Amino acid sequence: MHLLDWLILVAVLLSIILYGIYKSRSTKNLEGYFLSNRSLPWFLVLMSIMGTQASAITFLTGPGQAYSDGMRFVQYYFGLPLAMIVISIFFVPVYNRLKVYTAYEFLENRFDLKTRTLTSFLFLVSRGLSTGVSIYAPSLILSSIMGWNIYLTNLVMGGVLIIYTMSGGARAVAYTQVLQMVIVFISLFLVGYIAVKLMPANVGFSDAVKVGESFGKMNVITTGFENGSFNWKDKYNIWSGIIGGFFLALSYFGTDHSQVGRYLTARDTRESRKGLLMNGLVKVPMQFFILLLGVLIFVFYYYNKAPIFFDETRAQ
Repeated sequence: MHLLDWLILVAVLLSIILYGIYKSRSTKNLEGYFLSNRSLPWFLVLMSIMGTQASAITFLTGPGQAYSDGMRFVQYYFGLPLAMIVISIFFVPVYNRLKVYTAYEFLENRFDLKTRTLTSFLFLVSRGLSTGVSIYAPSLILSSIMGWNIYLTNLVMGGVLIIYTMSGGARAVAYTQVLQMVIVFISLFLVGYIAVKLMPANVGFSDAVKVGESFGKMNVITTGFENGSFNWKDKYNIWSGIIGGFFLALSYFGTDHSQVGRYLTARDTRESRKGLLMNGLVKVPMQFFILLLGVLIFVFYYYNKAPIFFDETRAQ
């Protein structure tokens, strides 16, 4: 990396930390720390929900999925808008009426402390494993490209996350996720633009899409039927996407505190609902574009020689 690259990287990391701390300076009580005093507008709730769901795994494996298997994975998000409607109607009013801090507090009110303790423990274990993978994935890429020690990279990335989360609470997380999502959207656009720009002069965006389609990569809608019969081994089709995606989103957004905690920060039920419903509208085209990047990268390497070695630092 050049000096300018280092300066940009350090500046972005410091900006995220300082911005989160600055925005959370009014946090002075327990409700303010965990729920931002239930004061956030719907668009902050929306960006926080999207920022929580879209981890580094999304942006690393999504294009890779489309590169190898085409666009059909996007069908798994078709059930998400339906789940957002159900959660907005049935879940959100209950959580807000009871003024709970977590989804598992509701289980204690409904059942007993043992149920709350068990579900909280399972959440911490599953979310700890998930977060570990989300940190490890970009660390693996950075250590491979930059030659950094992967353990140190993990510690630095996790440390930055811990600093701004613990120093500012939910408000810091919400505002920093807005900044992160802006950076992500700009980066995604630039990656797509550069991929097309570096193709031969006579190949534009529409030409690249046609090339991808000729290789079966633009398979956005698949029914699962092959030769007149349904292929039960087909993981990604319109039916598994709507049905499986619906229940997956219902459980994740309705009961997982990593998401429930996001819309509990809204100033009222209406703002929570607007954030969730807008997430249902925005998430599908966002995932479509992420997968489309994988198709564009596939076409890019159709015209350009792919790297022989995965880890350049070990190939020298």
